[in-house]
Amino acid sequence: MSVQGSSEVAKDRSLLVSLAGGLVLAVVLFGFVPLEAELWVKSLHILAVISWMAGMLYLPRLFVYHTEAGVGSAQAETFKVMERRLMRGIINPAMIVTWVAGLWLAYEVYAFRGGWLHAKLLFVVLLSGVHGYLSASRKRFERDEITKTSRHWRIVNEVPALLMVAIVILVVVKPF
Repeated sequence: MSVQGSSEVAKDRSLLVSLAGGLVLAVVLFGFVPLEAELWVKSLHILAVISWMAGMLYLPRLFVYHTEAGVGSAQAETFKVMERRLMRGIINPAMIVTWVAGLWLAYEVYAFRGGWLHAKLLFVVLLSGVHGYLSASRKRFERDEITKTSRHWRIVNEVPALLMVAIVILVVVKPF
């Protein structure tokens, strides 16, 4: 099997493991976890959000450096490995756990009620869209298809932070 072929198998396995883990977590939470476990699930949710946000704030910064390193350089190859491991090992699993635990909390604790919760979910959907954009961009970087400037990635780097601020304010203040 070629290096490219083994990379594709590893990619498929990584995604399947993340999705299977998310499914198992969803079955356990929604099927067996009593409402009394709210604080444990909330803790899991917060830890997953922190991990997801750490990756979402770091990946665009890696793209800045990768863009500046230039195609084919040793640095660019190192950035490819770092970006792939960050996405597969931290960002994807953290997003799945964030969504599963967050939906459990929204359903079991808040019954999907409250304007603040609806607004928060909108911002989390937008953050998930940014996640998808970064994931697709990582794949383009891996193929040496660098089409955006480092300035673009510096601007993109601020988007998850702005969404995070809005989400935290909505959760803590619950303005409506």
